Amino acid sequence: MKGTIDTVFGSVVDVRFDGSALPRVREALRVVASPHLARAQEGAMFEVHGHLGKRRVRALSLAPTAGLRRGDVVEALGTPLTIPVGRALLGRVVDVLGRPLDGGPPIVAEHERPIHGLAPPLTHRGTARDEPMTTGIKVIDLLAPIARGGKAGLFGGAGVGKTVLLMEVIAAVLERHSGYAVFAGVGERIREGHELREDFDVAGLLPRTAMVFGQMDAPPGTRLRVPASAIAISEHFRDEERAHVLLVMDNVFRFVQAGMETSALLGRVPSRVGYQPTLATEIAEIEERIASTEFGTITSVQAVYVPADDLNDPGAAAVVEHLDARVILSRDLAASGLYPAVDPLRSQSRLLDPVVVGEQHYRVANTVRAALTRYRELQDVIAILGLDELAPADRELVGRARKLQRFLTQPFAIAEAFTGRPGARVALADTLSGCERILDGEFDAVDEQQLYMRGALPNTAKGEA
Repeated sequence: MKGTIDTVFGSVVDVRFDGSALPRVREALRVVASPHLARAQEGAMFEVHGHLGKRRVRALSLAPTAGLRRGDVVEALGTPLTIPVGRALLGRVVDVLGRPLDGGPPIVAEHERPIHGLAPPLTHRGTARDEPMTTGIKVIDLLAPIARGGKAGLFGGAGVGKTVLLMEVIAAVLERHSGYAVFAGVGERIREGHELREDFDVAGLLPRTAMVFGQMDAPPGTRLRVPASAIAISEHFRDEERAHVLLVMDNVFRFVQAGMETSALLGRVPSRVGYQPTLATEIAEIEERIASTEFGTITSVQAVYVPADDLNDPGAAAVVEHLDARVILSRDLAASGLYPAVDPLRSQSRLLDPVVVGEQHYRVANTVRAALTRYRELQDVIAILGLDELAPADRELVGRARKLQRFLTQPFAIAEAFTGRPGARVALADTLSGCERILDGEFDAVDEQQLYMRGALPNTAKGEA
């Protein structure tokens, strides 16, 4: 079925078809080659988003529309957008349609898969989501454990360390757990995308990773569909290779922004704070597909930018309800040099239950939270009256809480080149033991700076830091 371009405005294209039927919503359209078209427009792909009467469809372009003219011929492919899947993508960087972005040869894959799909039915879902997946990052393993086959979000404003923490989680998980990784870069700066690929290569992770990018300069339609393409690749590894897949998205908020842009271009009336009225549906469509089945598991770690550090912003709040664990990064902790700047009082996980993590882990985590909560309550008093005006029990608690804060920092392997500190990953048993020893007063006489940016604690409080 062929039609002609009727109107072009921004990334939105209206196409007229004179036949008796119209392409379905989400069907792919392709521009037929024409002498006047630039190379970038030849074979440009559109996706149908709505019907305008009986003869026209409104489509979203996944390529720049400059150079397209009224009357250019477009063909309906009869299928949704597809992407090549399989091991041919490992070690490669591709766009939303599987075309190379790394300067390498075209992807030759045995299979292609539609980028849109349905969430697995409940009867086929696995039970891996109740199994904690250790990362070696003390504060996460202790207070917000990530579920194998579950979804975790790293929330924070600009400049608090989301991407560095995300990279460390990727490196730790791939080092400790076999399987593949799929990275979805949504709205990344070109510089960041290049650096991420180099970091993966240097860390030896690239041969087990497929990377899909819709960078900041890409049309909003491309950025909107990057998560769907990455999930389609992950689903192939899960269902056909029966593997464990780590799906990483950076940044989910850029996906929300792309939805907001496309919604405005398509003429929809905006909802709260200017967000698209379909925000909850768009988030649910991608989040519900990230699931474990009887064949394999997909564990997802997602960076989420928080506008103005406000977790009540609709764009961030729409993501929270789909997650098993949420790791909140604090600007105050980052300003104090306490990295990773994870807020221990706001970060949560569904797995932090004695039935799942065990009585000791549950008890230590709650005791640590209680100590840090009391310290936060006393900070205003300390600022006004000074530490010496506190009761002896409170002074003791404040000292231990500050030592806990510093113990929960650690150097990252991914940042060794910048910090000069060797990276450290800590076993969960050492994290629990260290917290218990600090709370029991074993390190009361030790300078708190000796606990800063280190891995496990020494065997005795007198040991070298």
